[in-house]
Amino acid sequence: MIALLLVAGYATRLYPLTINTPKPLLPVGKQAMLDYIVDEIDTLPDIDKIVLVTNHKFAQHFHVWAKKRAATSKSAPIVVIDDNTTDDSNKKGAIGDIQFVIDTLHINDDMVIIAGDNLFTYRLKDMHDFFYEKQKDTLVAIRVDDINQLRKLAVATINEDGKILSMVEKPQNPASDTAIYATYFYRKETLPRIREYLDEGNTPDAPGNFPSWLYTRQDVYAFKAPGTCIDIGTPENYRDVCENFETIMNQDRQI
Repeated sequence: MIALLLVAGYATRLYPLTINTPKPLLPVGKQAMLDYIVDEIDTLPDIDKIVLVTNHKFAQHFHVWAKKRAATSKSAPIVVIDDNTTDDSNKKGAIGDIQFVIDTLHINDDMVIIAGDNLFTYRLKDMHDFFYEKQKDTLVAIRVDDINQLRKLAVATINEDGKILSMVEKPQNPASDTAIYATYFYRKETLPRIREYLDEGNTPDAPGNFPSWLYTRQDVYAFKAPGTCIDIGTPENYRDVCENFETIMNQDRQI
């Protein structure tokens, strides 16, 4: 299995914090946001390689981080891919970056794909085990009670077995309290469908657009994760997370 972290964004909403530092490398508590995610990837038994796809502006930052990580942990080999984009005007988009990595590395393996700027408190190993139990492409589903927050997310309806019955991106009237966040397990057989999706002229941006297209063509499942996923969007939000994330994580993992 290949782990792919999407870290090619510019996080302009977080300026000035992210003018010279990529969002995933902002510190939260004792380590960078990205380290929390890779710590979870390290719990998976079959990761052959961890790939970071980034933009040209921040590629060197991630090379430095990867070298330090390799020296201080037992992570799988880390590869940094520069997508050669320089700003929001020429970015490839998250789905475009996924395809770029698949083409560049000639990937033909199962993949776990994660947004590198979302902190989460659920155990990635539990989702990994669900994926292999079902043998189906798997998304992470988290209960969100705030309707205003749901309107900013992908919202799914799923059956008792976890199969996705419907999925709508940023609905005005959410059909459920089941939000889909940016953690995805895809079977290697599904990877060619990403090229199919793009060739149809669909948007290469937000990674949730691909599974919203995919579930109408083949079975896609959702793992109902206990815990929280946090997308840090503003300096105020970042400050709040820095003050409270360790407490939130400890509470969620005791449930």
